[in-house]
Amino acid sequence: MKNTGVYIHIPFCSSKCPYCDFYSLKYSDAEADKYTKALTKRIESYKNLHVSSVYFGGGTPGIMGTQRIVALISTIKNTLLLENDAEVTLELNPESADKLDFAKLKKAGVNRLSIGLQSADRQELKYLGRLHSASLAEQTVTRAQKEGFDNISLDIMLGTSHQTKQSLKSTIDFCAALNVQHISAYILKIEENTPYHTHREKFVFPNEDEQAELYEFAVTELEKAGFYQYEISNFCKDGYYSRHNMLYWNCDEYIGIGPSAHSFFHGKRFYTPRSLEDFYNDKTVSDGDGGGEEEYAMLRLRLKKGLNEADYFNRFGKDIPKEYYTRASQIKEYANVYKDGISLTTKGFLLSNSIIAYLLYG
Repeated sequence: MKNTGVYIHIPFCSSKCPYCDFYSLKYSDAEADKYTKALTKRIESYKNLHVSSVYFGGGTPGIMGTQRIVALISTIKNTLLLENDAEVTLELNPESADKLDFAKLKKAGVNRLSIGLQSADRQELKYLGRLHSASLAEQTVTRAQKEGFDNISLDIMLGTSHQTKQSLKSTIDFCAALNVQHISAYILKIEENTPYHTHREKFVFPNEDEQAELYEFAVTELEKAGFYQYEISNFCKDGYYSRHNMLYWNCDEYIGIGPSAHSFFHGKRFYTPRSLEDFYNDKTVSDGDGGGEEEYAMLRLRLKKGLNEADYFNRFGKDIPKEYYTRASQIKEYANVYKDGISLTTKGFLLSNSIIAYLLYG
């Protein structure tokens, strides 16, 4: 039986970060209770679905508190066929961690934490509108580790206002010293309809070349610290890759529950609009068929391993198209060609959208 991932979107935050374009709302206990009931109902609609991973993302899932998260996991266990070794991830921010009882979460089945650090530099945190300090993040990680969590990821951001290689190195060193297992390093993108975009003249952002240098520097420093790159933005110690996110990049199926959550299920892609009311009213929008050869290639090329002949043949019963190899061999600075596949270089990852489009379509 093929296993499926479940993504649960928690759209609440204590405040909106100035760079964030995700769908999120101001937290209230009353809305959180109403939302938990709606999530429970939707989870129960997938009765007996085989599930290999559960991911509580957001927003700030930790803001829901221990009791609601534990209740949702209980619903999942009682309704779905959750694998015994399933990965269950909870995202949280340090400033909302005081709402959480890590011992109870661990006992309920949460076995992976993803914590929004973004930076260990006080000034960078201020520019990012973050509500926590590096010290509070350290306390959060330490408290979780004392309760037995040994699979912890930290998010960091590249290309933030006033960031330098030295401040970035300090953040990476901070993460490494905490003995976490995984780091996600995202390049800051200035999205429209965010305060960062509206007031961008007030900030000093690295230009494209400087941003590229920071990314390449981060890749090198993270690998020196024992975090090996396995995807454009993701680095881990041996064996600690995100099993849930690998479902996306392997073009496997998953259910997304909540406003703005996307799904790929039974060969179809669909999503819930960015609206709490639409979620409460069970509205979804079809996004066409999924899982075809080009989509698979596009997603797999985000991985350090890239597009692999054996995997491609097992999935589609044919070899990787020869024109992919021909095009990859013409851009050696951006793509690697092996006898058993194609992958992108670090420079290729920086321009992944255009490089992947070239490899697939010329």
